[in-house]
Amino acid sequence: MSSTENFHLSQIEQIAQPVRDLDRAVEFYRATLGMKYLFSSNGLAFFDCAGIRLLLSKPETAEFAHPGSVLYFKVADIDQAYQTLLARAVDFVDAPHLIARMDTYDLHMAFFHDTEGNLLALSGAKPQ
Repeated sequence: MSSTENFHLSQIEQIAQPVRDLDRAVEFYRATLGMKYLFSSNGLAFFDCAGIRLLLSKPETAEFAHPGSVLYFKVADIDQAYQTLLARAVDFVDAPHLIARMDTYDLHMAFFHDTEGNLLALSGAKPQ
């Protein structure tokens, strides 16, 4: 059996929450709810939810301007996961691309839709 036949998604790494006012939302999640703030980058704010990241951001397009979340699936090798799911006819919005340079790795993501039009993502760390 090949590694692509055994491939499956299971672990959620990050959930995105759209906000209208990022500064106000960060203050609410950080001070009011007492959540652990991790970092901000390019208009995004990240919090720790016991190992799952919560991402707060203003919607970039009308498609994202609705209550709801994007599920981010953590994968060990984002390029292999992308190729595997492409072969399974997954409707990708984009290929894996750099989101942020961290201290010891680069964070890459690739977005895709499920059969209902919900936006999902692969999230993978690449060593620097």
